[in-house]
Amino acid sequence: MKKEDLRIVFMGTPEFAVETLKALVDNQYNVVAVVTQPDKPVGRHQDTLQPSEVKKFALEHNLPVLQPEKMKDPAFVEELRGYNANLQVVVAFRMLPEIVWDMPEFGTFNVHAALLPQYRGAAPINWAVINGETQTGVTTFFLDKDIDTGRIIMQKPFAIPDDADVEYVYDGLMYLGADICIETLEKIISANGHPESIPQESLITAGQMLHNAPKIFKETCEINWRQSAKSVYDFIRGLSPYPGAWTTLVSPDGKETVLKIFKACITDYKDGEAGTTAVVDKRPCIWCSDGLLQLEELQLAGKKRMSGRDFINGNKFFENYIIK
Repeated sequence: MKKEDLRIVFMGTPEFAVETLKALVDNQYNVVAVVTQPDKPVGRHQDTLQPSEVKKFALEHNLPVLQPEKMKDPAFVEELRGYNANLQVVVAFRMLPEIVWDMPEFGTFNVHAALLPQYRGAAPINWAVINGETQTGVTTFFLDKDIDTGRIIMQKPFAIPDDADVEYVYDGLMYLGADICIETLEKIISANGHPESIPQESLITAGQMLHNAPKIFKETCEINWRQSAKSVYDFIRGLSPYPGAWTTLVSPDGKETVLKIFKACITDYKDGEAGTTAVVDKRPCIWCSDGLLQLEELQLAGKKRMSGRDFINGNKFFENYIIK
């Protein structure tokens, strides 16, 4: 099989997926159509429609764009079938019904931002950092009936430094994902559409704990200060810069304010009551179950993001505040 023989439909929505689509275009693969989410209402009155990053890129490169509300919609399914793709590539997109993922003769493969079978789910990058992992990676696998369980084609590891936040890991996996997609396509072409792949079960050892990566909501991001300082530190960087870990700060007069924390560091101080505040070296700190965490970058609701020192300059009695 030659590269020119491969008709590809690409499916994706956010910035993370754009780098892979760009790699396909730059490497002159035959992308016959792009599927992405419908334009999203934005603005105060929700009266402006904003296209996805994938749609913007596709239109700039004259690629046909499909935006189904429902993936099982018969009109969409027939339109998709009309492109006669023999392979579909999925990056950061919604769950597909069997009628869609099973349509091409060579199937559909996904670029997942984790080393499967670990971190199946919608937010693998966040949860890997939250759990203090020192390594993650990207995986290509064929879609099947369950979420992120299909046969693995390729994997590439990626190291997570101790001080890395989600933005660093996101950017690294975004480019690594583009690389592994191209390598996977080369493998598919050389195997005439049927590359070697392995079941995920073969990678699971007896007694091994599998971490899931469910979607993150606002309530997921609330900090539990009755954990170790290391756990809270990892939690903060696993949600930074977006959506941001938060806690509720209560002033001496009883006023409650949401405080987002984007960067912190673990101090050498050990004895204190979890969830209470302190000021050390003119910087705000909060006690965890086994130590004191210093807040380096934070943001009060309605205020701009600032350093811990600047925060204390405007909140000199921080040690008198309470964490709800």
